[in-house]
Amino acid sequence: MATYAIGDVQGCANALHHLLESFAFERARDRLWFVGDLVNRGPDSLATLRLVRDLGDAAVTVLGNHDFHLLAVAAGHAKKHRSDTLDAVLDAPDREELLAWLRQRPMLHVEGKWAMVHAGLLPQWTIGKAAQLAREVEAALRGEDWSEFLATLYGDRPDSWNENLRGADRLRAIVNAMARMRFCSADGTIELRTKGESANAPRGFFPWFDAPGRANRSHTIVCGHWSTLGLKMRPDLLALDSGCVWGGRLSAVRLEDEKLFQVPCAQCQVPGA
Repeated sequence: MATYAIGDVQGCANALHHLLESFAFERARDRLWFVGDLVNRGPDSLATLRLVRDLGDAAVTVLGNHDFHLLAVAAGHAKKHRSDTLDAVLDAPDREELLAWLRQRPMLHVEGKWAMVHAGLLPQWTIGKAAQLAREVEAALRGEDWSEFLATLYGDRPDSWNENLRGADRLRAIVNAMARMRFCSADGTIELRTKGESANAPRGFFPWFDAPGRANRSHTIVCGHWSTLGLKMRPDLLALDSGCVWGGRLSAVRLEDEKLFQVPCAQCQVPGA
């Protein structure tokens, strides 16, 4: 049995098939970890969702910002962007089953020395604390009031973590860190405007994984979300967004020996987005 962590697919189902072929994936033997953003901007979000859902217990996927966006659009709480490629999912006969499955996905997956999250973790969060906070979001997304939760999801405030946060502000801060963050300060202030390379950190901010005093270095964080960062492998970090949707590569790492597998991807981002 082997476990393969896979970067942001974003609806590039054909590339995903080629990647699985590259390491001879067998459902009965192997497991796949997806870092989130299964959907959007690529040409076949519907096929990607169906493929991963149908893998059952052979696949684990955490929620990314594009996955949240699909849920919010479907619930009527967000407008589609020009770059969105979600219509096939929204019009699918099995739409409700797929969306219900997506709402059941975790924010964070911890196993052994690994902790998988889409974007990152704030420096003051231990892995135990992050798991507790992830469960708060998961409970809101899976509960009877899930639509009301999605209605309050969007926004950049509060931009720093405070244990006294409550309600929608608390949940939004958790989601923004785990699903959207690239840069933060040492005290846990999130900077969401800057999206470029890690060297472009605004003054006083760091790539989240380089924040001083990061309390979650006990585990290797497996993540995606940051295509301009590219593939980054080091003892405390496995960043796997290698820009497939932008014409880069789709990457997987076999966790048992950290062997890298990659397939080239055709440019499939919507022009002008």
